[in-house]
Amino acid sequence: MNDKQLAARQAASLVEDDMLVGLGTGSTANCFIEELARRSSEEGLRVAVVASSMVSAIKAQQLGLPLQAIEHVQHLDLYVDGADEVTPDLTLLKGRGYDLVREKLLARGCDRFLVLLDRSKLVERIGERYPIPVEVPPFAWPLVKKSLEAVDGHGALRQTANKDGLVVTSHGSLVLNMVFPPALDSNTLDGLLNAKRVATS
Repeated sequence: MNDKQLAARQAASLVEDDMLVGLGTGSTANCFIEELARRSSEEGLRVAVVASSMVSAIKAQQLGLPLQAIEHVQHLDLYVDGADEVTPDLTLLKGRGYDLVREKLLARGCDRFLVLLDRSKLVERIGERYPIPVEVPPFAWPLVKKSLEAVDGHGALRQTANKDGLVVTSHGSLVLNMVFPPALDSNTLDGLLNAKRVATS
């Protein structure tokens, strides 16, 4: 097993019968979904799941996990997801996927949030390897971009992999990939983003 699979197995071992479990999105979350489905099939684990994205929903359905719609959920027992970067003080960057709002809602609506990491995600500062994603309504992206440029951010709308269109989230939003000065510490940056009332992950 690789590090992602080991972390996923450990997280899945904490799931108990009759839990409602939130599923993150990405390669690490996929390992957890697979392990949860294995436990359900081989051990008879009774569990229901809520997905943070269409991709995770499809994977859960394909593996036979009972899926609940997010609009029918008031709280979760557990939410499990990966992260793109993590600093020594455990500040996390997420959002290289497309579903920042749904991921944040599930993370805030759970009794327990587990983040699965491997050594490749360790950084000294947030934004060291990847731009910081900001989810915005399609009608508001120029205003939000201008607002973020006022605090020394720069960036552009995220394009699809083959550069022939823009990324659209399950929520119907666009994603700004923003870069901020390295001297801007995580707490200050978080405060600035929250003050701008934008959705980040």
